[in-house]
Amino acid sequence: MPLGQTPDKPTILVVDDIPDNIHTLSGVLSSDFKIKAATNGQKALQIAAGSPKPHLILLDIMMPEMDGYEVCEKLKSNPYTAEIPVIFVTAKAEVVDEEKRLYDGRRRLYYQTD
Repeated sequence: MPLGQTPDKPTILVVDDIPDNIHTLSGVLSSDFKIKAATNGQKALQIAAGSPKPHLILLDIMMPEMDGYEVCEKLKSNPYTAEIPVIFVTAKAEVVDEEKRLYDGRRRLYYQTD
């Protein structure tokens, strides 16, 4: 790498239907990561399938039209996006929901607080 040139920051895709949540996560992460954002599942799938693909996806579960579970299933069924790690970020904290996430093989879960 030439002198004075810095390496590209890893890219995180933040997916949430509430722009304030995207803004909050972006503010916390933007000093160390390049942030891409989507406010719905369809846009998230388009960004994830683009080039360069994100290194990590922070994905809200409760979104209209296409929820986070469906987005994740579509990501994992696409060979190009299947290996991108997904971390759910949600306000939902019911035991049943956590059991579904664990059953589906997702290893990390972070809860949003209001």
